[in-house]
Amino acid sequence: MDERYLPQEIEKKWQKIWADQGAFRTDIQHQRPEYYVLEMFPYPSGNLHMGHVRNYSIGDVVARFKSMQGYNVLHPMGWDAFGMPAENAAIKHGVHPAEWTWSNINNMRRQQQELGLSYDWDREVATCHPEYYRWTQSLFLLFYERGLAYKKKATVNWCNECNTVLANEQVVDGHCWRCDSEVIKKDLEQWFLKITDYADTLLKDLDKLKGWPERVKTMQENWIGRSEGAEFSFDVPEIGEKITVYTTRCDTAFGVSYVVLAPEHPLVEKLIAGKPDAEAVRTFCENVRKLSEISRTSSETEKEGIFTGAYAVNPFTGEKVPVWVANYVLFEYGTGAVMGVPTHDERDWRFADKYNLPKKVVVQPQGEAFSLETMTDAYHGTGIMVNSGEFNGMDNETAKVAMAKWLEERGMGKRRVNYRLRDWLISRQRYWGAPIPMIYCPTCGTVPVPQKDLPVRLPENVRFDEGAVSPLAGAEDFINCTCPKCGGKARRETDTMDTFICSSWYYMRYTDPRNTEKPFDASKVNYWMPVDQYIGGIEHAILHLLYSRFFTKVLKDAGLTNFDEPFKNLLTQGMVIKDGSKMSKSKGNVVSPEEIVGKYGADTARLFILFAAPPERDLEWSDQGVEGAYRFLSRLWRIVFHYADAVKNAAPEYDTAALNKNEKELRRMLHIAIKKVTDDISERFNFNTAISSIMELVNAMHTFKEQERTVNGGLMREVVSGLLRLLAPFAPHITEELWQETLAEGSVHKACWPTFDAEAIKVSEVEVVLQVNGKVREKIVVPVGLDAKEMERLALAQERVQSAVTGKQVVKVICVPQKLVNIVVK
Repeated sequence: MDERYLPQEIEKKWQKIWADQGAFRTDIQHQRPEYYVLEMFPYPSGNLHMGHVRNYSIGDVVARFKSMQGYNVLHPMGWDAFGMPAENAAIKHGVHPAEWTWSNINNMRRQQQELGLSYDWDREVATCHPEYYRWTQSLFLLFYERGLAYKKKATVNWCNECNTVLANEQVVDGHCWRCDSEVIKKDLEQWFLKITDYADTLLKDLDKLKGWPERVKTMQENWIGRSEGAEFSFDVPEIGEKITVYTTRCDTAFGVSYVVLAPEHPLVEKLIAGKPDAEAVRTFCENVRKLSEISRTSSETEKEGIFTGAYAVNPFTGEKVPVWVANYVLFEYGTGAVMGVPTHDERDWRFADKYNLPKKVVVQPQGEAFSLETMTDAYHGTGIMVNSGEFNGMDNETAKVAMAKWLEERGMGKRRVNYRLRDWLISRQRYWGAPIPMIYCPTCGTVPVPQKDLPVRLPENVRFDEGAVSPLAGAEDFINCTCPKCGGKARRETDTMDTFICSSWYYMRYTDPRNTEKPFDASKVNYWMPVDQYIGGIEHAILHLLYSRFFTKVLKDAGLTNFDEPFKNLLTQGMVIKDGSKMSKSKGNVVSPEEIVGKYGADTARLFILFAAPPERDLEWSDQGVEGAYRFLSRLWRIVFHYADAVKNAAPEYDTAALNKNEKELRRMLHIAIKKVTDDISERFNFNTAISSIMELVNAMHTFKEQERTVNGGLMREVVSGLLRLLAPFAPHITEELWQETLAEGSVHKACWPTFDAEAIKVSEVEVVLQVNGKVREKIVVPVGLDAKEMERLALAQERVQSAVTGKQVVKVICVPQKLVNIVVK
C-alpha cells in the first residue's frame, strides 16, 4: 500500500474493475425490497457541467446507501436526446443531428463513468434511438385511440428564432424557454393531447405526494388553476347570437355594466359588420393579436379597449350593456368573453374610469352603505346583496349558489368547474424529434400508422437551411406514402413531437429497456415503479413533472400499469453558482468538472459538492473548498495507512469491556458518527452534516494516534470498517481501495451498512462548567447522574470558585444536571 494518496491511479483502476464485473447490474429479486432512485436524464449537449455533477452525486449517494442497507436498487441513466440544439449544430457546422448527438452522448457517458457513478449501463436509453421512439409513437397512438390526441386549428405560441410552436408551459414571461426570443401568436393546424381531461385528477392527487416539496405542488396547483363558478350567456338580438361568459362571481351579475370580448373572438366580425367604426375595431384587434399573452395579462400593462357599437342583454336584469373588445381578455382561456363589474373588480374599475362606463354597487359590507361618490376603488370582499332584485339581503356567498340555481332552473346557464390548464400542444415544426405517426389520405382522411409499421423513422437525407420551417416538409421521400387503409397515395404528417413527450415515460422504459414487443412488460414496470426517489431541478416543476404525472395516469387507465403517480419522493436540488451568479459561458464563471477531476480526482469533486451546502439550496463554488475536500481525503488515507497492519492482523471479535478511556472515547465517536450519518442520509438528505460527522471521526482517529502508542487491533478494525462504509456512498473509489488494503472482504459497496451500538455512545463522565454570577471560573469532570447537592458541593470546593466567593454572600446556587453550576453572590 502506497503511503501517498494518488486518486487518478485509484479511480481508473476501480472504474475498470466495476465495469468488467458489471458491479451495478440490477435484476428483479423478490427476496429483497426494491428501491428505484433516478436523476433526471440530461440533454446530451456535449459536456457535463457542475450542475450535472451535483445532481448525479446526490443520486449516487442515495443509490449506494440503499444498496448497502439491503435494498435491490435500480439506478439507471440515459439521454433526453431529441431537441433544437442538434438541429442548430447541423445548420451551423454542417454535421447531421444524429452524428452530433451520438458523439456528445459518448463523451458525456465517459465523463459520468469517470465520476464513479453506480449506474446500470445495461439499461441505458436514448430517446433519439428508433427502438425508443418506436414506443413513443406507439404511446401516441394509444392516446389517439382513447380520444386523448386530436388535431385542430388554433392560435399558438410561435418562436421565430426556433421556427417552431411552443406549449403554453414553454413560454416564460412572453419569451421562448429555450432561446429567450419574444414569442408571437400564429394560427396553425396542430396536434394536442387532452391533458384537461385529467385536470381534476392531477389536482386532487397532489395530496398523495407526501414526499414532494410543497413549493412544487403549489406551482402545479396554480398552473392547473381550478375554479368553481357559473356559465351563462348574454343575448345579442341584433345578430341572433349569444355571448357566453364564465365567472366565479355570479353574485355580482346585477352590477354588470359592459361585456368584453377577446380580439380573437369569432363574434367580433359579426358585431361590427356595417358599423361606422368597424375598421378601427379591426385595426385594434390586429394590433393586440401581435402582443404576447404575458404582455396582455400583465398587471403593469395598460388595459385598452374599443366599443364594437353593439349591445348585449343581461339575463338577470334585462338591461342592454355595451359590448367591448379589450387587450386583457384571452380567447384561449375560459370562453373568450368576460362580464365587466367595475364596483367589484379592480381591473374593471380602472377600465370603466378610463372609458366613462357606468358603475353599480351590488355587494356591500354588513352594516355599511357604499356610495359611488365616496368609493375610490372596487370592493371585492364579502357582504350583503343590494340592487340585486330578489337576491337583496342575502349574504353574497349564499347568493352565488342561489343565482346559479336560478340560471339552471330557467335553462339559461349552469354551474361549472373551470381550469386554467390548457390542452398540451405537442406539434413541433422541427426535424430532430419523434415523427407523429399519422397519415393524411384524400379518401380516408386522417389515418394512424399501424403499430406493425412503427417506428416511422426519420429520413437521413434532409437539408438543414437556416430559417427553414422544417426539414421534413421538404423531404418528399418521407412525405409521400401509401394509405394503410385503402392503399392509395397519401402524405405523412411532417411535424414531430414535443420532446417532453419522450421524457414523460422514459423512467418506465428503464424497467424493461430491451423489450422489442411493447414499451415495457407489466410485471417489470409494476415491480420497480413508482420511482422511490426522483432528483432534478425546480425548473421542471410544471413542464416535465406535470406531463409525467399525466402520462402515468393515462397508462394506468389503459391497463398497462397498476400505479397512478410516477415519483413517490422528489428532491429539487439547488443550482451551482460562482461569484454570486449561475455558472454560464457568457459570464465567464464556468468551472469544468473534467479539470477538477483531472487535478484532484472524482472523489474530491463529489465530496466538495455534497459538503458545501444542503442539496436543496444553491451552492457557491469555492476553489478553497475543493482543496479542503482533497486535504481531508489525504488525511483519511494517511490515518488508515497508519493503522493498516493492525487492522489486517486483527480478529473481528474483541472484548469491548477491556477498553481504556481513550479507546472507549474513539469507539464512542465511531458510533455517534454511524447514528448521525444514517439519520442524515435516510431522513433528511443532509449530506453536508453527514460528511461533517465523518470528518469528526477522522479527527478523533488522529487525536487517538497522538494519545496511544499501542493499538487494540479489534477496536481499530471496527473503527476503520465503520468509517469506510460510512464514507463509501460519498467517495466510492478511495473507500474501495482502502477496504481492499485493510479488510479485503469483497467490495465495500456490497458490505452491510453499519448499525450503531446505543451502549457505546453512553458516557460515564461529563464536563461541567462552574460559574460565579454567570462568569466561567472553572470546568470539572464529574460522574454522569450526579445529583444537584453533590454538584454544588464539588463546585464550592474548587479553589478558583472559592476565591471568587470569599467575603461575599451566596444568594443561590443554580444547578443544570450534567452541564453547569452557577453560584449567585452579592
